[in-house]
Amino acid sequence: MPSTADRMDIFQGDITTLAVDAIVNAANESLLGGYGVDGAIHRAAGPRLLEECRALGGCRTGDAKITRAYDLPAKRVIHTVGPVWRGGDLDEDALLASCYRRSMGLAVEHGLETVAFPAISTGVYRFPKARAARIAVREVARSLEAHPSIAVVTFVAFSASDYEIYEREVSRVFHRP
Repeated sequence: MPSTADRMDIFQGDITTLAVDAIVNAANESLLGGYGVDGAIHRAAGPRLLEECRALGGCRTGDAKITRAYDLPAKRVIHTVGPVWRGGDLDEDALLASCYRRSMGLAVEHGLETVAFPAISTGVYRFPKARAARIAVREVARSLEAHPSIAVVTFVAFSASDYEIYEREVSRVFHRP
């Protein structure tokens, strides 16, 4: 079995193009689409995703729900609602960690082996990027250690600078040169 570090990957580009078992959507509480990754996923998946999301009745911050992926190359979409950054004193770290744990839990529950995460909460929700990457890598590493059924988790960075943040964090955690 590959090590936990070997089961993490970093990709720079558009999450909607990945043919994985599940992509994670950085959603808002309504689950009805929005800006950034959320809007891109809804546009790429087509109108049936919105229809299914309407039936879910929204999602609380820190939680996650799963749908089909429709016109996306992925098989499923895991929608998770990250916290809005308000300075760090309102449980933002714990809520963001919960997003990763709940998303990974749904992946395991549904027998998914490959999962791709965007940088949850770091866009319009303004969560500090390096801090968010530290939480993401830590929580995904814990989930991978606990669940050997997940083969690969990919962190998707939209920009080169975001890619470098994730690369630094994975290297720090796993002492890669």
